[in-house]
Amino acid sequence: SSHSWLFMLFTFFKEYTGYVEMIPQNPLNLRAFTLCMRLGTELSMTTTERSIILFAYRTSQHDELNVWQEVDGRLSLYLSGSSDGVLFQVPGLGALHTHLCLTWDSSSGATALFMNGQRSLTKIYKKNHNVSSGGRVILGQDPDSLLGDFDADQSFVGEIYDVNMWSSVLSDSTIQDMFAGRAVPRPDILDWETAELRRNGDTTMIEHEL
Repeated sequence: SSHSWLFMLFTFFKEYTGYVEMIPQNPLNLRAFTLCMRLGTELSMTTTERSIILFAYRTSQHDELNVWQEVDGRLSLYLSGSSDGVLFQVPGLGALHTHLCLTWDSSSGATALFMNGQRSLTKIYKKNHNVSSGGRVILGQDPDSLLGDFDADQSFVGEIYDVNMWSSVLSDSTIQDMFAGRAVPRPDILDWETAELRRNGDTTMIEHEL
């Protein structure tokens, strides 16, 4: 039998300070994670000298876990306020929705990116690091402090939804199932279906059937 799910999809229309705060169901005190989302943006086609924030988790100290599209189109993960991230050369984001996942394991530092179910090569990043709890998860903006201080020139413009996070590295087949819309284990950190989503500024929430 076929199933469909209704999701809340957020549209960020212009380069401004609109954002969505996502409330975790458990603290982001992590030695490993899988972070997934579906998104579409045409900024990469129209703006060449600009990085784009895809996911931001900030504590009072620094940007604890950020995902970016760099100026050159590569996708990147930065942990613990580091200026050195792990970067992946992948096809550019565009108007068609992309399913994106990042996995990281502290014990080995193994980091990988999945785009529409396809796995990247493995890179080693931040071995033995621990992601700290006590921060805020922000979609649409890169907060320069725990309370805000956003820069519109780094904002996300487009659509984003189905943002989920697990405190473990999911298997390749599970991530491929997720991309295909099949059932996967419920997330224990960020669960798009049940999380409280606090909308601020110029964002629009649309009911979307998957």
